[in-house]
Amino acid sequence: MTNIHRGFVSLLILVSFTTVASASGGITVDCNKGQSLNQALAKLDKHTANTVAVSGTCTEYVQVIGFQNLTLKGLAGASLVQPSTSSGTLFNGVLFIESSQSVMVSGLNVSADPTTPVAGIGIGHGSTDVRLRFLTVTGGGIVVFENSQVSVAYVTSQSPGYAALAIYDSSDAHVEHCQFTATPGSIWNVGIALGASHVTLYATTITDMQVGIGAYQGSIVDVVNYNTYYSTGGSTDVSIQNPAGANFYGVSVDGGGSLNVESARLVINKAGQTWGGTTGGVLLSDGATMSTTTGNLIINGSNSQGVVALNNAHATLTGATVSGSGHGGLVAANMSTIDVALGNSNSLSTVGGNSVDLFCDSTSWLTGSANIAGKPSAQCTNLLTTETVLLP
Repeated sequence: MTNIHRGFVSLLILVSFTTVASASGGITVDCNKGQSLNQALAKLDKHTANTVAVSGTCTEYVQVIGFQNLTLKGLAGASLVQPSTSSGTLFNGVLFIESSQSVMVSGLNVSADPTTPVAGIGIGHGSTDVRLRFLTVTGGGIVVFENSQVSVAYVTSQSPGYAALAIYDSSDAHVEHCQFTATPGSIWNVGIALGASHVTLYATTITDMQVGIGAYQGSIVDVVNYNTYYSTGGSTDVSIQNPAGANFYGVSVDGGGSLNVESARLVINKAGQTWGGTTGGVLLSDGATMSTTTGNLIINGSNSQGVVALNNAHATLTGATVSGSGHGGLVAANMSTIDVALGNSNSLSTVGGNSVDLFCDSTSWLTGSANIAGKPSAQCTNLLTTETVLLP
């Protein structure tokens, strides 16, 4: 072998060794210099911990498939932008995480075209321990599906094509310190949409959505103050705000699902439409249930109803506030019940200043009216001052 050949082989070995070392210790992809995040990911060992720093604007559909212990860290101003080329015939996202475990994504701006079926971030096919941190997602929102598990913290999702955060197919999400905002005039937006799934959330604000939280197909919404990932600090409220007047439902739960307002407050302001119907703060239907702990449900100034239980739905309120609704405060219809309980703290609920405070049809019941402060107005034949009928 000539000296030239020996030198060339040595150079290849050195380059190969340097690439592996930098991959295991962390690499930087600068898309403003024509580098590709997908090409960089393709060179990594998917089963080894890797950190990839991202700089500049990456205009590509980024695929994270089958990775374990991967960190994608955006440097100042780093962005992922949907390309103008087709995303293919299958579901896709500007950032698509599939069949991966322990993936951290932080510090990126992600932009999708809300008129296309492309998510800003898609997470699916059994991905677990995916952590989204300090992100801004504009356009396609975040979609979690097929039995995946995600933690979402300090994320802003705005102007989604449908849902700022969608959780489907027996998936689970923990949400904290987030802002989900629709553009006024949007056709139909949902802050958090669930299908056969579960979300635990606190310290999150949802603004100008037609539906603040929509939980369907037996989904569960838990409003809980937890510190698994971050110290709680400051307000822990889940706040649904509707200054643009476009809202129909603050929270809508159906199909045997449940809304559980526990150690954080759920505050809903100016929900529903002035024409009434079933629109308003909380709609429970088709076997859905709601339970609230003392003082943690506050519904103010609904344009329509406060709480509606419809079609064999059931709610228990403890120390709740439902005030200033343009139509009904507590409304039960079609074989449904609403119980106003004292709970362990013996706190009265405030249900007042509504057009009609308490309403039920002939097939439904409102119980525990003695646990409401003052003298609420009522249009309800089946109204009990106690929480149950006289028991043997």
